[in-house]
Amino acid sequence: MADNTQKMSYQAGETKGQAQEKASNLMDRADNAAQSAKESVQEAGQQVMEKAQGAVEGVKNATGMNK
Repeated sequence: MADNTQKMSYQAGETKGQAQEKASNLMDRADNAAQSAKESVQEAGQQVMEKAQGAVEGVKNATGMNK
């Protein structure tokens, strides 16, 4: 009976370790996805700012304010 209890305890510990490893992997994936999304948003924001600046320069040129 002691052998059976030890075996069950070992299996429970092994299962717990596997679950922790899977959880860690999922957290890493989520972190990577969040970082990627952050970088995409920053890049999009930079592009919007560059386009807006170009539009401002176009208006200044068209109205003669850029001289």
